[in-house]
Amino acid sequence: MLIVMCLAIPAKVISLKEDKAQVDFGEGVLREVNVTLVNAKVGDYVLVHAGYAIQVVEKKEALETIQLWNEILQAEPEVNI
Repeated sequence: MLIVMCLAIPAKVISLKEDKAQVDFGEGVLREVNVTLVNAKVGDYVLVHAGYAIQVVEKKEALETIQLWNEILQAEPEVNI
């Protein structure tokens, strides 16, 4: 049985230009995402999935989710390939 899980990661909107936004995932990770599905403005937090902002979220909720992700990532043992 194959289980597929999709994730949406919170990011802060840094700048907007037409249907694209520069977002900050934290720790210097910046990406350009499509914002045609949401009504986001600079300073908002959005959930990003597959290069699209799919939902605007409250700052508190976004920061809590980011903190949980950081805790999960710190708890994972390093994988050497």
